[in-house]
Amino acid sequence: QVQLVETGGGLVQAGGSLRLSCAASGFTSSGFTFTSYDIDWFRQAPGEERQFVAHINRAGSSTYYADSVQGRFTISRDNAKNTVYLQMNSLKPEDTAVYYCAGREAGRREYDYWGQGTQVTVSS
Repeated sequence: QVQLVETGGGLVQAGGSLRLSCAASGFTSSGFTFTSYDIDWFRQAPGEERQFVAHINRAGSSTYYADSVQGRFTISRDNAKNTVYLQMNSLKPEDTAVYYCAGREAGRREYDYWGQGTQVTVSS
């Protein structure tokens, strides 16, 4: 069974940096590989709706970001390691949230897999 596991969250001061990882596993019996999936990052702060953060396509050749993180966050992937990264720089207190990665086959509207989330807390 395919699983996505996020790591790298923590507590950081405003202006600091964190790198989140989203590691995928369990493809052997699924018939798919990591490169079958576009990966997105989302975040959800307490009392708020889940918010899109960043997207990367299967090949890693196309990315786009929410306006609120453009220029500060960078999404990348290493398909040899079945991992997607979210480099977060110049963090702000409003970036505080649980961050989730999600994967879906290219062209699908619904997500096939979600991770369990990792907490990011930015202190002022």
